[in-house]
Amino acid sequence: MPWGEFKDTVAERRIFQHRTLVALLLLFVMMGLLMARMYYLQVVQHDTYTTLSDKNRVQVQSVAPTRGLIYDRNDVLLAENRPVFNVTIVPERVADISQTLSDLQAILNISEEDLDRFRGRLLEPRRPFQEIPLRYDLTEQEIASMAVHRHNLPGVEVNAELVRYYPYSELTSHALGYVGRINRDELQRIDPVNYAGTNYIGKSGIERFYEQALHGKVGYQHVETNARGRTLRVLERESPVPGEDIRLHLDIRLQQYAHDLLDGRRGAIVAIEPKTGGVLALASVPGFDANLFVTGIGVEAYRELNESLDKPLFNRALRGQYPPGSTIKPMLAIAALDSGSTTRDREIWDPGYFQLKPTGRRFRDWKRGGHGWVNLKDAVEQSCDIYFYDAGVRMGVDVMHDYLSKFGFGEETSLDISGALSGLVPSREWKRAHRNEPWYPGDSVNMSIGQGFNLATPLQLATGTAVLANRGVWNQPRLLAEILGDHDFEEGLFGEEREDIVLKDPATWTFGIEAMEAVMHGAKGTARGAAGDAPYRMAGKTGTAQVFSLAEDEEYDEEEVRERLRDHALFIGFAPVEDPAIAVAVIVENGGSGSGTAAPVARAIFDAWLLGFPAADEPVLVESNPEAGE
Repeated sequence: MPWGEFKDTVAERRIFQHRTLVALLLLFVMMGLLMARMYYLQVVQHDTYTTLSDKNRVQVQSVAPTRGLIYDRNDVLLAENRPVFNVTIVPERVADISQTLSDLQAILNISEEDLDRFRGRLLEPRRPFQEIPLRYDLTEQEIASMAVHRHNLPGVEVNAELVRYYPYSELTSHALGYVGRINRDELQRIDPVNYAGTNYIGKSGIERFYEQALHGKVGYQHVETNARGRTLRVLERESPVPGEDIRLHLDIRLQQYAHDLLDGRRGAIVAIEPKTGGVLALASVPGFDANLFVTGIGVEAYRELNESLDKPLFNRALRGQYPPGSTIKPMLAIAALDSGSTTRDREIWDPGYFQLKPTGRRFRDWKRGGHGWVNLKDAVEQSCDIYFYDAGVRMGVDVMHDYLSKFGFGEETSLDISGALSGLVPSREWKRAHRNEPWYPGDSVNMSIGQGFNLATPLQLATGTAVLANRGVWNQPRLLAEILGDHDFEEGLFGEEREDIVLKDPATWTFGIEAMEAVMHGAKGTARGAAGDAPYRMAGKTGTAQVFSLAEDEEYDEEEVRERLRDHALFIGFAPVEDPAIAVAVIVENGGSGSGTAAPVARAIFDAWLLGFPAADEPVLVESNPEAGE
């Protein structure tokens, strides 16, 4: 059969045409579906996918506000912000943290302490994609090294940030406090929105009390990033509101001078302006470098501070609770007169000891042979313990507690000085609650000279002195003089102010002040040596605080007592008498004598404030005699 009889070309052509039509139809259907899908994605879902795309490309970053500055009363900068370059890591953008840290160690000088601190922060609660600092304050060479290797370190950034800096760090560490990195507990209580992007918060002192004003308000910016998360450009920005600058009553010159006067001796000096309550100086010696705490102090450095016998971290001005000793005698003299427990002319015989009963215990006077016949003014001028023993028993604990409380003892009276302790003015109820004992007359004897259970801080002593200088008018101590700029932070910031002290006879104030003036300028005044040839009149009172107790008839031999067991030397006073401009409390730990050690320091403070500060190159010379009388 011929070959042509088996081939049907028409049928084959028809089959081919059918198959072609089916393929074309299928192609058009697929093209239609593709076009429909493209239309759905590009038109219908345009807004949705644009948003998703922007989320991959555009990020919202918080912009931390610049912290407000702190100035002293003469506009000297006490706390500023300086730029530093830090290495930070965003863990979410790092594939292998361990390898990255190893690579960085080959580039930078990273200590084991830096690594331990970083790992600790890595485990703490934090915001997503929050940068964790690894190294602070890079050198120029380290910054250049990071720039060279940056492309090999995804998630690692070199950032410039403003970090708190205290130019007078050791002088102001106890008064201003310091800022530090936000910890876990603070993260739970702060506003997460306003503190987004902020790494630091006030930890103590003024920095903590005025945190709201100093911090400011956070800002935001929309930035475009690449696939590695690096910022390419800023698309939109809402600037942060900087923190408010504040001005303090503090005078850095007086603060410096107070530190110089103590000359390395452990102690505290608090100076207050009676008319305003403004704290002019709040010196606690020794101090410490607050800058060490801003970015995180090292373990060894902190251990050295914490274990030092001189306790530089301890704020003696606010938290040092000492027996006030004879420094509260002017207040108790006013209390005795106002309560009718004694009179100005009443005299008693001081043989050098006092007995509640003829055969009872002898309470000694600081002057072994006694002062002879003394009245109330003599008792203040010569610091006669025997007169106040008698007056204390006559007043009783209730009267003494009531009047001392009116002067601010046993209470926290400052407006913005955080961390201050309240001291202790004992009462019947206190002794029953804490000692499970009744109040004995002997307790009143000890209380009348500021010993026994009595405790007061240098701030409280200065405050009570300022109230006395004001003749009972209360101006509560405060560091803040003014919040600069437009603000509403001061409204409701402080509680109710204290009531003034009103005496039955206003002339009692004059008597109390004249008695304190006699301490400084009287023929037998315990601090007459410190007053010298001053061209102004001052009022004051010396005191000592026992560090350990003596037996009834035991002699005090200072040479046999280690230096740290000597009595504390105290002094309170104000000047000038006719128009008080400054009230001062001084305590020199283990100084031995209020008249020989603390009073000369206070006189130098008075001179500097009223007559002018000595030249910078002029040595600070304060004669002291720890063996002098009280």
